[in-house]
Amino acid sequence: MRIALFGDIHANLEALNAVLEDSNAQGCTQWVCLGDIVGYNANPGECLELIRSKEYPVVKGNHDEDACGNHSLDTMNPTAATALRWTREQLSGEQRSWLGSLRMVRQISNFTVVHSTLDDPRAWGYVTNRFDATSNFYHQVTDVCFHGHTHVPRVFVQGDRVREEAAELVEVEAGLKYFINIGSVGQPRDGDPRSCYVIYDTERNLISFRRIEYDRETTQQKILDAGLPPNLAERLSDGR
Repeated sequence: MRIALFGDIHANLEALNAVLEDSNAQGCTQWVCLGDIVGYNANPGECLELIRSKEYPVVKGNHDEDACGNHSLDTMNPTAATALRWTREQLSGEQRSWLGSLRMVRQISNFTVVHSTLDDPRAWGYVTNRFDATSNFYHQVTDVCFHGHTHVPRVFVQGDRVREEAAELVEVEAGLKYFINIGSVGQPRDGDPRSCYVIYDTERNLISFRRIEYDRETTQQKILDAGLPPNLAERLSDGR
């Protein structure tokens, strides 16, 4: 089975469509969404409805949680807060309820998915190095766990110690544990502006990272037309 895992869509409809089209072409038969469907970009409702219509397994991201609530966003990064206030206005009450109903962690087949970390999913912690990853492994009951949140593809492996490997092609070895960041569909931050997702080939025990071009210019123009902060459009060209 070839399973596509993707997340951090952030209301980027052009990027989402490109990833779904590519994963279909790659022979994927199952799809899993790792959250942050909304936030930052200009098509929150459209992305939400597309994901929901497919009935994919989904876990909740921090922007999903913030979009479905009515709590203050004053402590958040001002640009993100501005986008989330706008996003709340675009979503219906029913759509916000659906976001609120999403689970934090899911086990699917022989792997686990979470948006941030397993040790405290609601704290929305960032895993940026092998030391951050170590505490996650204490709570990981499957050999492989996929996550997102940082928008940067990374591979952490626990054997006799925790190490970081290149986010390219991963061969899952027996006796090891893997904590894998799948990158971002809608707002990459690793210097590569192309969308990123992974394919897990469960029969061959291979995990491959895919980088996909999409119509960034259309996405950027939508951001500007919606009156969202211009830097949200600009950063898409830089992958930052």
